[in-house]
Amino acid sequence: MTTATPPRTGLTRVVDDPGLLGKEPVALCANYTAVTADLDRGVDALLAAGVPVASLLTPEHGYWGAAQAGLSDGDGVDTPTDLPVLDTYRVAGTDLDALLGRSGADHVVVDLQDVGTRFYTYMWTLYDLLCAAARTGRRLTVLDRPNPLGRRRAGPGLDPACASFVGRESVPLQHGLTLGELARWFNAVHVPAVAGRGADLAVVELDGWDGGRRADDEPWVMPSPNLPTLDSAVLYPATGLVEGTTLSEGRGTTRPFELLGAGWTDGRLAAALRERQLPGVVVREAVFRPMFSAWAGETVHGVQLHLTDPGAFDPLATGFALLRTVADLYPDRPLWRDRSEGRPPFVDLLWGSPSLREGIDSRATLAEILRAAPDTPAIPPGTVLYPNHPAEVPA
Repeated sequence: MTTATPPRTGLTRVVDDPGLLGKEPVALCANYTAVTADLDRGVDALLAAGVPVASLLTPEHGYWGAAQAGLSDGDGVDTPTDLPVLDTYRVAGTDLDALLGRSGADHVVVDLQDVGTRFYTYMWTLYDLLCAAARTGRRLTVLDRPNPLGRRRAGPGLDPACASFVGRESVPLQHGLTLGELARWFNAVHVPAVAGRGADLAVVELDGWDGGRRADDEPWVMPSPNLPTLDSAVLYPATGLVEGTTLSEGRGTTRPFELLGAGWTDGRLAAALRERQLPGVVVREAVFRPMFSAWAGETVHGVQLHLTDPGAFDPLATGFALLRTVADLYPDRPLWRDRSEGRPPFVDLLWGSPSLREGIDSRATLAEILRAAPDTPAIPPGTVLYPNHPAEVPA
């Protein structure tokens, strides 16, 4: 299901009616994904509409998305507007409170394009800002955007022992919500436990979103350097799990999260995956050489996943099949990425618990792995703003 007519985003509504934000200065948490329907920069459109933007707050990858995964561009100045840019990435707690104190505003406005997956960090930037807004008595407004993956939910919840910046709180791995809906959930359930109270939250809602997946012919502004296409975003809840392994997830190529493999995989991988007849994708044998990240500069004989039917694609079955097949074909090769001292293995942080890693190691089925994982959390009443509540969509 796709949305036939692109909806009006929260940004578009504010540009048409700046009074929706009030008259006080705002600190705008945004990056280059915050664009108008004409693909103009949101910050420029807001300033032209008379919104008093005092500063820009940026997430992972920096304002322009030039910084790679796990990086940002630091503080600076936005050249077109001369606005100060404050880098929020890896800033939380009282340090984030202090950063907001330097923002020149008591009203934080968030406009970011999320990709509907728990381990994508923009939603956790929003979460941290909600906590900081609650602690410091600031308002926070979300300018909402559609979830490009639509309403589908898939995957387990999160074990608190595996909480990190790729999952602060328990939401489904593919959550089926917008940032505005997530903000309402966080603010009602989680922020008071962290900050002592909820933030003064508002959501400038979408007009005309029916819960559908993003249409293939809509312009795709890649939300980070390694999600260059809508296909890569649809595959991401499955192939993003490869980041927790010793394989390349395709970073350093032109098809990240579509190309997969290691220096020791071979043609058997594609053949075995094709035998599984995974729904919604066709597997092709592929040889590639990443320019950076895992297996940089080395030739990898792996696979490419070609998305053929996004509606039929099953991220859990696909992610499990990838890992299970690699473990079966190459039992003498180390599968899991080395853990950082004092932290769970990275794949546990991505999946949300040890159940996937332990299940692959013990040859468990996907059903057994899911039974051992935290339950998919229920979406609290009052969270959902738009039609087609995720509870009505098969998980």
